[in-house]
Amino acid sequence: MQREAQRHVYEYMSPKLYRTCKRYLKKEEEIEEVLADAFYTIFTKMEQLKELGAFEAWARKITVNQCLHQLKRKINFNIYIEEASIQLQPETLPETNLEEEDLLNLLNFIPDGCKTIFNLFVIEGYGHKEIAEMLKISEGTSKSQLNVAKTKLKELVNNHYYQKSN
Repeated sequence: MQREAQRHVYEYMSPKLYRTCKRYLKKEEEIEEVLADAFYTIFTKMEQLKELGAFEAWARKITVNQCLHQLKRKINFNIYIEEASIQLQPETLPETNLEEEDLLNLLNFIPDGCKTIFNLFVIEGYGHKEIAEMLKISEGTSKSQLNVAKTKLKELVNNHYYQKSN
């Protein structure tokens, strides 16, 4: 019976957790590895879940932590990113059919460190202090990387979706 329950949980949660992994990781094999590790942790630590209603958030947190563990192996989050070369476009943008999926795809074009901090802050809702602790960086570095991520993302949106045709 437990196997059947695990299969149902996997079928229900795997698309959601896959999307979470995809926000942090680019390579399909890394996503699959992290997803497998996340489900292993979810199934072996299920007794730690105190409230069944919090299952999805708990599972997502485990998945995010697995993604961060993978990223910490290859990314130095303390690397300073030069902001001087970025030029901002005007704040007001025309209406377009820019979808959430388009925005998430554009995240793949910003540096991995910035992308990770953007995901943690904007999408997952962590504060800079929590991010700093998770990634073993300063709060200032977290704030700086988030600022760079937002600036680069805005630049990408402007360049790919709001260019005026002559």
